[in-house]
Amino acid sequence: MNYLSLPWPWALVFVLSYSSRMVAAVEQSSDQETEPHRRAAARDLTLATEYLRRYYGLQTEPSWRRKRSDSSLGNRLRDMQRFFGLNATGSLDSETLGVMKAPRCGVPDVLDYTDKSGSRWTKRIISYNIGRYTSDIPPATVDRLIDSALNVWGRVSPLTFVRSLSREADIMVDFAAREHGDSYPFDGPLGTLAHAFGPGEGTGGDAHFDDDELWTAGSHGFNLYLVAAHEFGHSLGLGHSTNPESLMYPTYKRQNQHNLLSREDVVKINILYGTRGILPYYYSKTSLSPYYNIWNLVPRYPLLMQDKCNPNLSFDAVTSVGDANMFFKDSYLWIKYDQQCETKEGPVRNFIPKIDSNIDAAYSVPQRSLVYLFKASKFWTMKGSQVRKKPKSIYKFGISKEVERLDAAVHVNDTGHTLLFVKDMYWSYNENRRAMVDSKPRYISEDFPGINASISAAVYKDGFIHFFVGPVVFKYNYVQKQVVSVGKANSWLGC
Repeated sequence: MNYLSLPWPWALVFVLSYSSRMVAAVEQSSDQETEPHRRAAARDLTLATEYLRRYYGLQTEPSWRRKRSDSSLGNRLRDMQRFFGLNATGSLDSETLGVMKAPRCGVPDVLDYTDKSGSRWTKRIISYNIGRYTSDIPPATVDRLIDSALNVWGRVSPLTFVRSLSREADIMVDFAAREHGDSYPFDGPLGTLAHAFGPGEGTGGDAHFDDDELWTAGSHGFNLYLVAAHEFGHSLGLGHSTNPESLMYPTYKRQNQHNLLSREDVVKINILYGTRGILPYYYSKTSLSPYYNIWNLVPRYPLLMQDKCNPNLSFDAVTSVGDANMFFKDSYLWIKYDQQCETKEGPVRNFIPKIDSNIDAAYSVPQRSLVYLFKASKFWTMKGSQVRKKPKSIYKFGISKEVERLDAAVHVNDTGHTLLFVKDMYWSYNENRRAMVDSKPRYISEDFPGINASISAAVYKDGFIHFFVGPVVFKYNYVQKQVVSVGKANSWLGC
């Protein structure tokens, strides 16, 4: 039929009808093409929601509050992206999904259920028992791997682990699948590999392994020794780390089995339980004590500019004057202002001409606009950049004359007291009365739960005490007596 020969109204009707059928066909084809994408996007959103609920505290909300729930989803997603060092866009991109799909530990990343109160065992001999075994590995091999994984931590701490036949052991090890009686069911193959509880009664310290996984002693499947060593870190009181080199990083990775612990891991376990060796009561910061042998790895000469981001960098003293933060290391000084990216640095004498030596400890008293700088058994006072008079003896504070030098000092503005630290003890000095609160020192570990090692430096800022221990800094809530967070010391220099 020649449609052009039709009267024009009928030709127009035909053309419109034909066009509408073509549009419908195209739309149907487009719908068929996009439907798999919609299903994939829905699956990704479901996975992300469950991941953020489980590991980042996302609260699921009813449909009538969906808008607020969506906002919460974006916030938690950004938290997760920051934790893993991703671009914190709040968007569910492929890189973020890749991390979410990686096999990992079942302990949340942001819920400080272990570190919140410096949770730790109050004894040094810890018992463990293996309840249910996996059928993937012979029981004797499981026994050996579990013992080896515990001793990863035993070698760098004063803890001793003893096998027990009692179900009341401090750490109960179990292999189980799906729901297994602790309200934290496993999810089948891949996903969550294992989880553990922080020190305490009942399930405290217990470590559970998903028996739907393939457990091995080698490189295929999931290596039990690697996963167990991570989980026992939780059993001893450690949380997850944002450092990919740390054993306490949440996702599973194969690594050198002869050197599992990063320096950060060792520092954190030493903070909770102390070091393996026994230190003399008083010692010099430059002495070859067991603790400082491990961490004072930075050369004993003024550091160059690029060395401020050395992961092993520690500080001898830290103090703040107004919005300026001063960091001393050997005879070198960094000055970092709160609202500025730039850091001033150089030999101490460039900024304080009357002092041409390293500084052991420092603190400032804002009410007097004074800074106290300690070297061996002497101290200087400084106002602005001017050193006042000659150095005085540290024994004017009322410290025992057995003390040769301070490790750290910090003034707590809210109390008017200055804390003077020497090894595992400290004195409290009342600045208003110019006298010690008590003539005898007190133990750091007793008055500052969670801080159980010698302190390199300390500073009070924004209502918190920041304790520097080797290359690590602990943000400490002085009122609630708890560690709030742990980071790298040189992060204060912008690294």
